[in-house]
Amino acid sequence: MRRFLGHWLEEVTTPYQKLRSGVFPLINLTEDKNSYYVRAELPGVNKEDLDIQATAKSLSISGERKIPSEEKDAKYHRRERESGCFSRVLTIPGEINPDHVSASLVNGILTITVPKAEIAKPKQIAVN
Repeated sequence: MRRFLGHWLEEVTTPYQKLRSGVFPLINLTEDKNSYYVRAELPGVNKEDLDIQATAKSLSISGERKIPSEEKDAKYHRRERESGCFSRVLTIPGEINPDHVSASLVNGILTITVPKAEIAKPKQIAVN
């Protein structure tokens, strides 16, 4: 009986925990010679609901996803889309130039271009 209840409780709670344990928004951080690029999936988020801040070594993305409420008498059979406030802070691997960070939101994908600080860019050293 104890094994049966334990197994049953695991089945009931595990899908819910997996659904809730995700981090929002999902983010990719890449770089090239001159900049870092942050791409975040933000479906259903308007640019007016975003706040992006940069320091010398970090980038903060926060905002709110608003999902219109259903009819008062609506009965949910599945509810996976959440609304509410979110916040992510990314540590950038090198020093950045926070004064020249730019962002665009197209089709639910936020792209932030984060220029590297001059001190963080590799320098070619000539051998004498």
